[in-house]
Amino acid sequence: MKLIYQHMLSFLLIILTTVSIIGFSEINNVTKQSYAHNYQRMEDFASALGTLAASEEKNGSAMLNPKFLHRLQFVLHSDKVYFSVFNTRGKQIYPKRNNKIKLSDKHFAQVKRGKKLHIKNNNEIISQLGHTKDTCTGVLLPWRDQGKFIGAIWLGVRVSTVERPIRSAKQNLFSALVTALIVGLILSFILSFYATNRIKNLSQATQKVAAGDFDVQANYSGNDEITQLADNFNQMVRALKKSNQEVKAQEKRRDQFMADAAHEMRTPLTTINGILEGLQYDAIPDKAKPKSIALMSRETKRLIRLVNENLDYEKIRNNQIDLIKTKFNARKVLDDVTMQLKHNAAKANDKIIISVPIDLPIYADRDRFTQIMVNLIQNAIQFTTDGRIEITGYRAAHATIISVKDNGIGMSHEQLKYIFERYFKADPSRTRSGKGEYGLGLSIVSSLIKQHGGKIHVQSKSNQGALFTIILFDKGYEQYLDN
Repeated sequence: MKLIYQHMLSFLLIILTTVSIIGFSEINNVTKQSYAHNYQRMEDFASALGTLAASEEKNGSAMLNPKFLHRLQFVLHSDKVYFSVFNTRGKQIYPKRNNKIKLSDKHFAQVKRGKKLHIKNNNEIISQLGHTKDTCTGVLLPWRDQGKFIGAIWLGVRVSTVERPIRSAKQNLFSALVTALIVGLILSFILSFYATNRIKNLSQATQKVAAGDFDVQANYSGNDEITQLADNFNQMVRALKKSNQEVKAQEKRRDQFMADAAHEMRTPLTTINGILEGLQYDAIPDKAKPKSIALMSRETKRLIRLVNENLDYEKIRNNQIDLIKTKFNARKVLDDVTMQLKHNAAKANDKIIISVPIDLPIYADRDRFTQIMVNLIQNAIQFTTDGRIEITGYRAAHATIISVKDNGIGMSHEQLKYIFERYFKADPSRTRSGKGEYGLGLSIVSSLIKQHGGKIHVQSKSNQGALFTIILFDKGYEQYLDN
């Protein structure tokens, strides 16, 4: 069943239940009041008849006088009131019938003691008054004269007369029920349509998101649950859009990496294959063979470096390396790295300047620290031409801080968001031979520093160079973060 019909059915059931409870309560109240009013009216008639009989003849003999009773019957008939008179033995003496009715001993004893009996339906109480063609309701009262019991009188009217207001109340209830159902049907449709239409719009928005449209927003006002659901939906869509953008960016960088890797692998493989074919068919002169073999060796190392960088990154990212952290002098490592990369810097006409104390204690894995600095300095060389690369370092409270600053091409604000992600290159067109050219160097640096419990920051603007700052804490002060 559709939700709109479920809502309509719920509203209608509530309306029907409410109207029924109120209606039946009102009918029950009207019924009680109608019968109570009738009993009081009959008792008033009986009291008036007793007074009239006392004034008619002495000793109350008029009460049992047929002529007097005929006159009473004539007067009461105009009010559609019927009565019967019983003598001191409980036998009916008026009106006279062939089969005289006698009150039961139980009920006659109650009347004789002065109790007033209310009879709702004489056809339901056979022992008291017997069946009549038209059911009657009334009271059975003792008749006394100067305190002496001389008989009993029954006064009543037809049940149909008493229940006329009840039938009217039932008709009004039925009319109210029909009206309430019609109005309730219209209102429930309007309310249900409003509620389900908002949910329907959310469902359509969800389908659009499933189809890849992340610009959908559900704009609802109010403070109900559907509005809160719409707000959560909007937050989810924004998160999915951001995630989708990041995935696309990752895919783009991966595709770029695959293209670069394919290009980088094709060149050395072609070179190696050409040299091997030349050696196989003696197409290379003996004098040129050492040079060809050296070229083949360099190209092989180039391929190995590409594979190793990927394997190294995967191990670091999955915490598959064990750090052997010790306290050592960072200056010595920086001097070694500078000597190692001096040749690469010279090719770009770059100068490497070290502004680090002779003794700079640091707590880290020496080999991995070396790897970090090689990647950072190589990254600076890669994107700087005819410039300066300055390495600074100093001690802080329970930490060692080292910075690598260059005045190269720098990075935009958008590029800074992805600088530590795998395969990202700030400027692929400036790739040079050497470590870091495949977009893995800074990813490796970031992962290693996190595993050390340290921090890394980068500041850069386009064409204004870049500043990388790493913080490695002393033993016991590391700040580990979830990856």
